[in-house]
Amino acid sequence: MIKKLVLLFLFATTVFAAKPDLMLLKEYEDQNVTGWLMSEKLDGVRAYWDGKKLISRGGIELNAPSWFIENFPPFELDGELWSKRGDFEKIVSIVKKKEPHDGWKDLTYNIFEVPNANGGLMQRLSKLEYYLKLNQLEYISIIKQLPCKDESHLKSFLKEVEKMGGEGAVVRNPESKYTAKCDNNALKVKSFYDAECEVISHNQGEGKNKNLLGSLTCKGENGMTFDVGSGFSDAQRKNPPSIGEKITYKYQEITKGGKPRFPVFLRIKEEI
Repeated sequence: MIKKLVLLFLFATTVFAAKPDLMLLKEYEDQNVTGWLMSEKLDGVRAYWDGKKLISRGGIELNAPSWFIENFPPFELDGELWSKRGDFEKIVSIVKKKEPHDGWKDLTYNIFEVPNANGGLMQRLSKLEYYLKLNQLEYISIIKQLPCKDESHLKSFLKEVEKMGGEGAVVRNPESKYTAKCDNNALKVKSFYDAECEVISHNQGEGKNKNLLGSLTCKGENGMTFDVGSGFSDAQRKNPPSIGEKITYKYQEITKGGKPRFPVFLRIKEEI
């Protein structure tokens, strides 16, 4: 009963906004992206600035402190709330809190788009660059865009990002307009694929993991069941994701039987 009351309180205190229409990335499949712009894909929380407030991908108004968004531009921005590589869980814990707090000092708002601005990608970003020259903002930065020379250049860039602990890369056609949907002009590039699945059971470990989680049996989006047994920290093996929760995992390829090959746990899927 107490748990239900807490959940009802959290739901009542959550401020929902209009769910933003956002650009979505397709998978890179060896397309010719010479001359496109590439950047690191930051593993943070995506946020849309509508000119007045920050809104999550799921349409929840984020409770950023007034000092964080002070002097933000009066036009729309699209980007990632981020701190550093490998810090996703901390970032989520900061932005999910119902009241503004000092934890936001660890975050910056990293911009990869200025929706509804004119011209190609660099021209759209230049609108924000000009605004930042006139207004020194501590918590906004523009994600660096690097021209892609050829396929080998992209692969070496991706390798360097992953070596530093980054998630992957994004390549975009510099001439394309901002499109609020999946688009062939915006691609994510990784050495692995990722997907989501639902936890349906826990499997006890053996050896050093005796009396701890050994693996999760999960149901994928295609209805197939499979086990995820690696990628967990010691703390996660002691307190694993609950049955019914969704997790994000990475894998190398899909087998002929429709199951992911070598699935590795990444994180619990956070509904923000």
